[in-house]
Amino acid sequence: MTLNDYLQLGLYLAIILAATPLLGRYLTGLFNGEARWLRPIERPLYALAGVDPDREQHWTTYAIAMLAFSLAGFLSLFAILRFQDLLPLNPQGLPALSPDLAFNTAVSFVTNTNWQAYGGESTMSYLSQMAGLTVHNFVSAATGIAIALVVIRAFARKSAKTVGNFWVDLTRATLGLLLPVSFIAALFLVWQGMPQNLDPYTTATTVEGARQVIAQGPVASQVAIKMLGTNGGGFFNANAAHPFENPTALSNFVQMLLIFLIGAALTNVFGRMVKDQRQGWAILATMMVLFVAGVLVAGNIETGANPLLAHLGVDPGLGNMEGKEVRFGGFTSAMFAVITTDASCGAVNAMHSSFLPLGGMIPLLNIMLGEVIVGGVGAGFYGIAVFIVATLFIAGLMVGRSPEYLGKKIEAREAKLATLAILVSPIAILVGTAIALVTKDGLAGLASAGPHGLSEVLYGFSSAAGNNGSAFAGLSANTPFYNTALGITMLLGRFAMIVPIVALAGGLAAKKATPASVGSFPTHGPMFVALLAGTILIVGGLTFFPALALGPIVEHLLMIAGQTF
Repeated sequence: MTLNDYLQLGLYLAIILAATPLLGRYLTGLFNGEARWLRPIERPLYALAGVDPDREQHWTTYAIAMLAFSLAGFLSLFAILRFQDLLPLNPQGLPALSPDLAFNTAVSFVTNTNWQAYGGESTMSYLSQMAGLTVHNFVSAATGIAIALVVIRAFARKSAKTVGNFWVDLTRATLGLLLPVSFIAALFLVWQGMPQNLDPYTTATTVEGARQVIAQGPVASQVAIKMLGTNGGGFFNANAAHPFENPTALSNFVQMLLIFLIGAALTNVFGRMVKDQRQGWAILATMMVLFVAGVLVAGNIETGANPLLAHLGVDPGLGNMEGKEVRFGGFTSAMFAVITTDASCGAVNAMHSSFLPLGGMIPLLNIMLGEVIVGGVGAGFYGIAVFIVATLFIAGLMVGRSPEYLGKKIEAREAKLATLAILVSPIAILVGTAIALVTKDGLAGLASAGPHGLSEVLYGFSSAAGNNGSAFAGLSANTPFYNTALGITMLLGRFAMIVPIVALAGGLAAKKATPASVGSFPTHGPMFVALLAGTILIVGGLTFFPALALGPIVEHLLMIAGQTF
């Protein structure tokens, strides 16, 4: 790594840390109903939908509303994809998607995963991109924010029977946050050279006389929300490595900022709502420690020498450039990979499968840890809240006193629900991977043999269960087996985790808060940050180390011995 690499990382951290309290203050007012400019817009929508914005919901009602909304979104998107060939705004005459691919894609975008088993420019019409995928980029992200607000209110309220109103939270997140910021970001991206039109693809004749079709379309509007909402689904198959989807180094840097922006700010919203901003900063500090560690490890590996090329006399200073854009280089590609897997975004500006084994293990490990290192918008906060409950429960057992957080006692019910939420993703990942590796249809999708083939499948199911959407790029996933298996995994990774978390929040909101005493464990200092980070790493390590040992770790050892796959 060079001085420029360290400066880029430092600048990124400085901007995120500076933006966090500013956006956090705005979001706190927005979700507390203090944004007066929004009222004339949202009130007619509530009246049209028959929603009373002043009537809050019990946690069960809130969860049912969220599930019903997601089901309606899935059915409508599935219909758009299945009848794409009959709908307008399809200048290329692209056919309808097969039932299994339509199922996988609809589930993917409804769950904020945006796993893509297809090439966007050769599969999706403009209508499918805009009215289907982009719409769900907004509402799936808003749903995640809404669930995070439920968890925040659970700790902020005392003896409460309600946790908010799903329809109000969804509306305010979309209209007051995602739409305006995405609009500004889209204008910036157009300025940087990103297309935004409804023209048919351009046919050009190359110097050699060959015919080339240049895809274009409403790109900027989708890319802005795919990054801000940590969706990750690209307009083009090459995603953020495509020059139309990521034209310049500046657009690349801004897209990385958009990925972390809301997730970081929600920690500040938490601190403000519980009336102790130190709590929010402690959570963000935990996230940033793990983030920086991942960037330094992956960055040093991908900018270092490739052992396989040493005997060829290749300059070790070039690093590992296979599968990377020369516009971005080794470090920026590694940093992007860490950010996108920390934040369950799934956008990529380099092919993770081409990273060196240990370099590729870092993005994989980020997903396996639950993507709580900032995480997806909303999902990162409610994910780390579960680890906070587990951490303090463990700490309470160690010192022999009842664990509590912000005056709320953590008892058996909370510990069980937190454990259930934590176990959902590992079960889905490991069981799904095991089934794929012992079935004919599962093995047929591998592009590589040996440990790298294992990593391809393991990454695929990790990405689906973690609602990330990135891939190792070697797995041929557009088959009935993988479309169905990964679709089911995405549903489990999203809703089988959310429901226990909402139940956990409902129980905590109903609890009374007791004042802190001299025996209370401080949850705003370095010791808490270290304990929380350690718990996240230990849980992830104990769960996934055997799988990682059989995949990227053994591949690294074999690579040193000169064997590749």
